[in-house]
Amino acid sequence: MSEPRGAAALGLFGNASEERFAFSRRYAAGTGGVRGLLITVLGDYVRPARQPAPTSAFIDALGRLGVEETACRQALIRASADGWVIPRREGRYTWWRLSPAFEQFLNFGASRIFGFTATQPRWDRRWLVVLARVPESNRSGRHLLYTRLRWAGFGRPAPGVWVSTHTDRVAEAEMVLREAGAHEQAQIFLSEYLTGGDLPTLVRQAWDLDELDGRYERFIEDFGRAPSDDPIVRVTRMVHAWRLLALVDPALPAELLPGRWSGIRAAKLFQRQHARWEPAATREWGRISQRAI
Repeated sequence: MSEPRGAAALGLFGNASEERFAFSRRYAAGTGGVRGLLITVLGDYVRPARQPAPTSAFIDALGRLGVEETACRQALIRASADGWVIPRREGRYTWWRLSPAFEQFLNFGASRIFGFTATQPRWDRRWLVVLARVPESNRSGRHLLYTRLRWAGFGRPAPGVWVSTHTDRVAEAEMVLREAGAHEQAQIFLSEYLTGGDLPTLVRQAWDLDELDGRYERFIEDFGRAPSDDPIVRVTRMVHAWRLLALVDPALPAELLPGRWSGIRAAKLFQRQHARWEPAATREWGRISQRAI
């Protein structure tokens, strides 16, 4: 699928500050820990329910995933400070609803996660090429350029050269270059492969597909069977794992992928298990989020 990422997603926030949601983008792009699990709970349960939920529901759900109550409360407070959720006091209890901006952000994320098939369905054989270097003295800019372009699906076959088969990501590349302080010294091209070394070699130089294939194999092993009898645990853990995979996989066209690419089998497994497990998890969330305790 070719849904917007990065800059396009940021545009959903209207007049919300870019600085505030830059932090959110980093977590949505794969940071783990309590905040990462909270994003998954917000996206998989609070967003579709379209109802505020009490603190106790988050403590219950995240507690089943091994998160301590104190850490859960701290994550909610930080999420509020970052504009993800809006608290409302009712006597002794606090209820949390999604901010309109973050709800749209999660809608975008859901389309990405649940529509992801671990490959690019259509490719016109053109490449988006970014030539960019950041001085070694600008360590933060170098790190930002490397991590953000990776999150956007770009690979680096040679120093200073970034490539992607997704030619609709020019705006995101520009945003990353500006944030890294490299825009004025960089160039962006649309190009076609004509002749020279074979493309599979370039792909192996640009992306570590063996490592990614191994991660897909582990996903298949972990979720081929239910990892827990608890409906919230099994769905949340699976969606969380799939979200991280969907956001690090460059989603290359099938012709550029190795034979027997595990990502395709993993995508089919995710869709099948989510359809099977999600109804019970939704019912359980509805039960624990109906009233504060």
